[in-house]
Amino acid sequence: MPLFLPTDFFASVSRITPEYLKQRGIRALILDVDNTLTEHGSQDLPEEVELWLCQMKAAGISLIVASNNFKKRVAPFAARIGLPFASFSLKPLPRGLAKARRALGLPKEQIALVGDQIFTDALGANLYGITMLLVVPRAEDTKWNIRFKRKLEVPFIRHYYKKGGKLHE
Repeated sequence: MPLFLPTDFFASVSRITPEYLKQRGIRALILDVDNTLTEHGSQDLPEEVELWLCQMKAAGISLIVASNNFKKRVAPFAARIGLPFASFSLKPLPRGLAKARRALGLPKEQIALVGDQIFTDALGANLYGITMLLVVPRAEDTKWNIRFKRKLEVPFIRHYYKKGGKLHE
């Protein structure tokens, strides 16, 4: 079960602070896009996330996007927020995370993945050996397969809380 558990769980990306990261020795974040930074399939950047990205950059936190989506979806969004990206990352496989880590030039111990899904993001981060910061999805999922996976995530989130985990609000 630990492979499916986050290191920590946040109500939103904006609840992850530079202080939290520095206390844990994290100098860079690999960011998922859909339902983490914006709604699934959207090119819009919520103001709260824009401010958070500026806060991270000002604190010297390196950022890169890693999405399982295709380049035609990820590239315009990454360009809009001024970040490099790895598309078609194939999470939970390590391919995209390894590519992102190489681009960051940091050891795994100094990197965390921020994402909204247990079976792609949490499993991928844990298999690759980096910190996993799970966030509550930004919106209700519209695709049936993701809605189905959300139901399967419930026991893992319950287990996270039973082990003493909390939601950072």
